[in-house]
Amino acid sequence: MHLKGLDYSVLQQCMHCGLCLPTCPTYVATKVERHSPRGRIALMRAVADGRFEMNKAFAEEMYFCLGCLACMSACPAGVNYAELFEHARAEAEASGVLRSPKRNLIRTLAIRWLFMDLSRLQLVGRALQLCQQLGLQALARRSGVLKLLPRRLRELEAMTPVVQPQFSADLIAPITPAVGAKKHRVAMLIGCAQDLIFSDINRDTVEVLAQNGCEVVTPPEQLCCGSLHAHNGEWELARQLARKQIDQFPPDQFDAIITNAGGCGSHLKHYARLLADDPEYRQRAALWDQKVKDIHEWLMGIGIKAPPSDGPPQTLTVTYHESCHLAHGQKIVAQPRQLLRAIPGLNLVELPESAWCCGSAGVYNLIQPEMAAQLLERKIEHIKSTGAAIVAAANPGCLLQLVNGARQRGLNLRLVHPVTLLAEAYRR
Repeated sequence: MHLKGLDYSVLQQCMHCGLCLPTCPTYVATKVERHSPRGRIALMRAVADGRFEMNKAFAEEMYFCLGCLACMSACPAGVNYAELFEHARAEAEASGVLRSPKRNLIRTLAIRWLFMDLSRLQLVGRALQLCQQLGLQALARRSGVLKLLPRRLRELEAMTPVVQPQFSADLIAPITPAVGAKKHRVAMLIGCAQDLIFSDINRDTVEVLAQNGCEVVTPPEQLCCGSLHAHNGEWELARQLARKQIDQFPPDQFDAIITNAGGCGSHLKHYARLLADDPEYRQRAALWDQKVKDIHEWLMGIGIKAPPSDGPPQTLTVTYHESCHLAHGQKIVAQPRQLLRAIPGLNLVELPESAWCCGSAGVYNLIQPEMAAQLLERKIEHIKSTGAAIVAAANPGCLLQLVNGARQRGLNLRLVHPVTLLAEAYRR
C-alpha cells in the first residue's frame, strides 16, 4: 500500500500547527520547511491528491528524514507519522525515481539478500571476525593503504564494528531455565546486528530474565524482524519476515516475546498493521503485538528482583541516551531509568537532550553522513557535559554510533546497554 491507498484522514490529521518543528533534528539544523514533519506531510498530501508527481526530489526528502519519530511525541493531533513515512518511502521505491546501477546493487545485496537470511549475515560476520582476529584490519589501517581509497570508503571503513568472538547461539542455550521458581515463559529475539556486534548483550538479557523467574526460549537460528525493510520502502519483504517471525514464535505459546533493541521493538509491535489484510495471519499478528515487550518494559511490569547490595562498594556515574524508537516509537521512557536506579552504587546523571537523535537512525549514518555527523557531535558534547564515564543506551545502532564517536574523539567512555549493568550487579 502506498500514499494513494492510505485512508485520506490520516494525511488530513496534520493541522500544520508547527509544534513538531523544534523537535525535528533536520529542521532545527537547516530551518528549511520541507525538512520538517509538517513540510514532508504537505508533500505527501500533494502526491496523494495527484497535485504533485512523484520525483527524485520527493524521494530524496523522504530519505533525508531520520524517522526518529520525535514529531509524534510532540504532535497534539496524534498524527501517525511513522505510517506516513514508511508508505512515502515505499511509494518512492515503487516509482523507481532513485534507481541507479550502484544503488540497485547495494539494495539487492543488503536488503534483499543479506538481511533476508541471517545465516548469510553471520557468514559475512565470520569473515570480518577472522580479518580482525588475524590483525589484517589493523595492519591495513597502520600501513596507510586505506588512504588510496575514496574518502567515503575510508569513512565507512572507520565505522566498521568489532565483531564479537562468539555469536548469540554460542553463548545462550536454546532453553534457559528460570533461577528459582518459574513464573513466566518468554521468547528471546537476538536480532541481526545485535547478534554479531553485541551478542554479549543478548546473553546478559537472558541471564537477567532467568534471575527474574523467566524460562527463556532462544532458538539459535532466527530471522531479521523486518524493520530495515519497512523503513526503506520494501513493504512486501517486511511482510514476509513478519509472517516467518510469527511462525517461529507462536505468540500463544509465550507470556512475552522479548526484544532488547529499541529500533527493532518499535517495528515488532506493529505486525498487526503490516498484516491487516492477511486473513491467515491477521489475528495472530494482533496477539503478537500484545506479546512483544521491550526488556525494560517487561522487567518493570513483572517487578524486578533487587540486585544484592552487600558486594564490594562502588560508585558508577552513568548517563542514559534514549533510543528514538524506544522513547518516541514505543513510549518507553521511565522504565530504563527505573532499572538503572535499582542498581546499588549507580549514580544516574540526566543527559541533556537525552531523546535527541544521535544520528544513527538505522542506516541514516551511512546514507546521510553529513547530517549524521552533526547530530553525533551534538550528542557527544552533551555526554561530555555530564562527566559520566559510562553511557547506557538500549539500541545497537545508537551504541555503535556512540562507540565510533567516542573513539574518533579519544574519549574514554564505556558504552553499555542498561541490562548489562543489571546483569553485572546480579553477578556481584
